[in-house]
Amino acid sequence: MIYKLNDTNSIANHYLAEIRDVNIQKNRLRFRKNMERLAQILAYELSKTLDYTSRDVETPLGISKEFICKEKIVLATILRAGLSMHQGLLNVFDEAENAFISAYRQHHKDGSFEINLEYVSSPIIDDSILIICDPMLATGASMEAALAELYKIGKPKQTHIITAIASQYGIDFITRMHPEAKLWAAAIDEELTAKSYIVPGLGDAGDLCYGPKIQD
Repeated sequence: MIYKLNDTNSIANHYLAEIRDVNIQKNRLRFRKNMERLAQILAYELSKTLDYTSRDVETPLGISKEFICKEKIVLATILRAGLSMHQGLLNVFDEAENAFISAYRQHHKDGSFEINLEYVSSPIIDDSILIICDPMLATGASMEAALAELYKIGKPKQTHIITAIASQYGIDFITRMHPEAKLWAAAIDEELTAKSYIVPGLGDAGDLCYGPKIQD
């Protein structure tokens, strides 16, 4: 299943326009906040697909029958760019357990790159709803590496990928490698550059959130 948020007009499209806007991007606080907002909206939409159980809740004036999510949620984030989106997920799934993965592109002089994965911190994910976020799903290589590492730890009940902007190439790759995963994106762009950046995309989400880094 692939869910694309901007198929329907909503305030989410306003946030999406702002994270793409080269002038508004100069405000890092606003960029991070918009990433958080998009993740929060996508998490809300995802929550509609989960299982719930009824519970009698005592109010000051009586008993109300309410429906409570019965799933164990694990939120996973690819560092560093995913941190702002991670907060948006936590705003919705506030009792979730959390996993963090350090995965990055190591670029070579010939223009190629490989994915380095150096650090994983994760709770037990067996029988959980695993929700993993990364702002940009370009080639899908970082996401595939992260999922492969998490699956060594345990087998989730469901896997959901949340991203702000995905490329069609990345979606095709991930659905081929992980057909069990459901993908939630604010937008899907068609083009990748020769250096595997999404067009029109928005640039480097990590740099826009937290400042430029030293390149390898």
